[in-house]
Formats: sequence, structure tokens, C-alpha cells
Amino acid sequence: MDKSKMNKTSITKLILLLCILLLANIAGAQTITVLQQGKATSIRGLSVVDDSIAWISGSKGTVALTRNGGKTWDWQQVKGFEKADFRDIEAFSDKEAIIMSSGTPALILKTIDGGANWQVKYQNTDTAYFFDAMDFANPKHGLVLGDPIKGKFVLMETLDGGETWNSFANLPDALPGEAAFAASGTCLRFSEIFVRIVTGGTTSRLLQTVVDEHSNNWKYDVLALKHGKSSQGAFSTSDPPSIIVGGDYQNDHLIDSVANLYYCSGSFTGCETLLPKVPPRGYQSCVEYISGRTFLSTGTPGSNITTDGGHTWKQIDAVSYNVCRRAKHGKLVLLAGNKGTIGLLKP
Repeated sequence: MDKSKMNKTSITKLILLLCILLLANIAGAQTITVLQQGKATSIRGLSVVDDSIAWISGSKGTVALTRNGGKTWDWQQVKGFEKADFRDIEAFSDKEAIIMSSGTPALILKTIDGGANWQVKYQNTDTAYFFDAMDFANPKHGLVLGDPIKGKFVLMETLDGGETWNSFANLPDALPGEAAFAASGTCLRFSEIFVRIVTGGTTSRLLQTVVDEHSNNWKYDVLALKHGKSSQGAFSTSDPPSIIVGGDYQNDHLIDSVANLYYCSGSFTGCETLLPKVPPRGYQSCVEYISGRTFLSTGTPGSNITTDGGHTWKQIDAVSYNVCRRAKHGKLVLLAGNKGTIGLLKP
């Protein structure tokens, strides 16, 4: 080999090494600080409006609001719903928010006065109904996802900011033993363009449709995530939708098949599923886009970060969380979990 080729090879190797070190340093710089803990509630709903305002929701009818980026929280049990398990929340300001409960009855409540009063906007006492997640494409247009009934996933839609709810026009099919997980409110992602759902149980799939087709054409993709049991499958998808995480919450330290990278060359064409080179360290119930090629995921065995679009992950914290969310308008990133634990991602 001549010297010029050797020099080019050496330079290429050096550049690759520097890139790896840079990624490691960026990931290593991220830390999570516990802001709050010790409350008798399991938090799974989290909505971060901006760098100041965020809401959480959880078991025992619990809701809390911060107006100072998580430094202090105003806690409450929603009067008359002290036994409700509010698994998801969508907030639009420090005044307006919508909460969704899992279990019986299936409930959707709304406040327009900062939680001083809550109004029931939907209630269903049928025990077949179990709500899993809620998401809004804009302040008016929202969806609530529920477990399948008679071979179809439940999908409720609002076009007026949560005032009224009706069944989505064409519901996605469900396979026997397939369901969604009410773990972090992120098994459903809804944008102006797509509706996306990830599932688990007997199978693990990505269900998606184009919004302007109004669910006339659902696409179903099998994911390379651990599945086969009711505790296994896909628990969360990011938005942008390039990373899906999950695993087995009953064996949360297993790292086999807990994350997928999902890419399409077109809307529904040329799609492929890849496993990461270095996966998150165990079961993850939520994944959130941060910026660039950086994503944060979290679960009961701890939180992980990737700075290369999901190919390699690094654990940055061992505290148990259920959900992580970035501000809709800003950079604030919060996490929340059991025993009222709330964390802050620091750059």
C-alpha cells in the first residue's frame, strides 16, 4: 500500500474515533436530577407545554401543575374521582388541560381554570373499555386510544378541543391477544399527517394511517421487539417516528429486543426495521425526541440516551420512571414515575 492510501486510511480511522468520542461525551454530559418524590401516586401522564408550564396525572385521582419549570408543584386529587387512574394528560396552558382515565368507568375530563374545576366530557361504564393513551395534533383535534373490542382498537376522536368525543371513522384491526400499553401515553402518536399506534401482547406491531385519508388505509408492520406474553411488546414510539421502545415489564432488566429503528423512504413505502447496535439497558416504557439525532428513553430500570438516531444507547440514570416528555414550545424535558417521582433532564 502506498503512503497516500495509508494516510487516507489513518485519517478515516481518526475521524471515526473522534466521532465516537464526541458522541460519548455528549451522552455523558446529560444528567437527570430528581425534583420531587414521596407522593402516594404512580405518575404516567405528563404534558410539558413550555419551559415553565407542565402537568402530570396519575393514580388515586392525582393531578399536579407547575408554572416554574418543575421547581414547585400544585397537587390535587380531582374531587369525585379520587380512585381514578389518570394514565394520560394533554395540556395547552396553565389553565386548560384534558385528563384520561384507564379502567372502569372510562373517563375524559377537562379543565379551563387551572384545575379548580373539572368537567366530564366522556364517560363509559362498559367494562370492555380500557383507555391507553391520548394525543392531539393541534388544540382542537385529538384522539384517545383504547384496547380492542371485537377485533378493533378503540379510537375516540374530538374535533372541538375535547368538548365532544366520537368513534374514529375507520378503526384499525387487532389480532387475537394484541393490545396497547397504558404505560406512558406514548403508544399513540398523532400529528397533522399521521396516526401511529404501537402494540404488544401476542404480537408487536406498528399501525399507521395518513390523516387526510381519515383512516381509510391502515398499514400494519410487525416489529422486531420481544412479544408473546401480555407483559411484552412495543410500549412507545417517538415523534418523529423513527424509534420504538418496549420489552418485558415483568423482566425489566432484559436488554434483548427492547428497541427498534423504523425507516421509510416514502409515507408507507420502502420501510425497514433495524435493531440498535447497543440497546437501552432494559425495558423502556417511553421514548421522546429531544433534538438533532438525540432521543431519550426511560423505564423502570433507568433512563437511556442516544445521540446517533438510536443506533447506540447509553444509560445515564438508574432511577425508575414511567414517562419522559419534551416541551411543545421550548427545551424543558421532564420525567415522572412511581411514588410521585419527577425528574429533570439537564444538558
